[in-house]
Parts: sequence; structure tokens; C-alpha cells
Amino acid sequence: MQHMVSIMRDGLGILVPVLLGAQGLMVHWAAGSERLPAMPDLSRFPSAFGQWKELREDPIEPDVQANLQADRLVSRTYINEATNSEAGLFVAWFQSQSSGNRQPHSPQVCLPGSGWVPEMIDKVALPTASGAISVNRYIVVNQGFRAVVLYWYQTPRRVIASEWAAKFWLIPDAIRDRRTDTALVRIVAWVPDRYSDHATANAVEFGRNLYPLLRDRLPR
Repeated sequence: MQHMVSIMRDGLGILVPVLLGAQGLMVHWAAGSERLPAMPDLSRFPSAFGQWKELREDPIEPDVQANLQADRLVSRTYINEATNSEAGLFVAWFQSQSSGNRQPHSPQVCLPGSGWVPEMIDKVALPTASGAISVNRYIVVNQGFRAVVLYWYQTPRRVIASEWAAKFWLIPDAIRDRRTDTALVRIVAWVPDRYSDHATANAVEFGRNLYPLLRDRLPR
């Protein structure tokens, strides 16, 4: 049994680079006739929606911006004054992924790299006017601070939770639409105690109000 597991692991280790290489070649080929969408003006993203109001801008350091290589960024904290709950919003929009190295950075890589230790990774349903969408939930802790992170990848055609699914859909969408633009959307809600249910509910409520605004303002 262990021998079979080892063979499968070795096979996967070979298959993943092959798939990534094939993806890069296909996207590069499709990019020869890529139609770059107009860049959205996310600097004018609403300062209030639902019961949420902008509390502050959260500046991103120049070296971090250079590492992200996103074409448009939003980094803010909002507050629900009725419940005194805060939610952090981060949106990184990429006009094209055809170069291969200009792609969203997964929070499952970036957050541990910043000292956040994952406690749980699963998916939750985010209700929207057009039906529920599945997004990632990532509960992390760092020096006694705990947070619930919801995130997903948003393209002109779909919402994608899985990093691997995002890579898979990049190829057919690039061929069909001659576009590779995408956005990483991340919501952070702080956990005031050891229980994450309340923070999850706040993050989901924030996301429910946020999603239609993103649909309106990101290129379709």
C-alpha cells in the first residue's frame, strides 16, 4: 500500500509541472490575439454599501505592490456601526495573466509567509442574488490574534474557489474569450474570542453585499 502511495505521489510530482507547462504554452498561444479589457477605476469603489461604511484605507507598501504585480488594487477596512464589526477588503485585479508570472498570489501561500498559522481550511456558501457561490474559508492565527479569511477568484465568466480550478479554467477562457483577466477577492474578519462563527457570519454578510458591486465594476 505504501508503495502504491509513493508511486502516486511521484506521479503527481511529475504531472503537476507538466500541466503547468502546458497551461503556460496554451495561454501564451492564446495571448497572441488577447483582447485586453479596459482597466476598472477601483479607486472609486463605494465607501458605503449595505450596513457597511469605509473606516480607513489600508496602504500597501511599494515593495509589496511591486511583488503583487496587480494592475488595480483595493485595500480598505469597513465597519458595520450597528454591530461594531469590522471587515477588511483586499482586491487585486490583473488585466492579463499571459506572461505567466503576473497571476494572483494564493492567500494559502501569502498568509503563512507573513506569520499566520492556518487552523482550518474549508469552503462556505456566499448567498447572492443569482444564487449561492462557493468561496474559501481560511481560519488563521498569529501571536494570539485570530481571523476568518474568505477569498475567491473572480473572472468575467465565473467565481472560482480552488487555485487548481482557476488554473484549469484559464485555458478554455483564454481560447474562447481571448481574455485572461481575473481578480483575487479577500475578506478578513477578526475573531474577538476563540469562536469563529460570529466572525464567519460577519464576513459572509460583508461578502453578500460586496459581490454585486464587484460584478458591476469589474470588466464583463
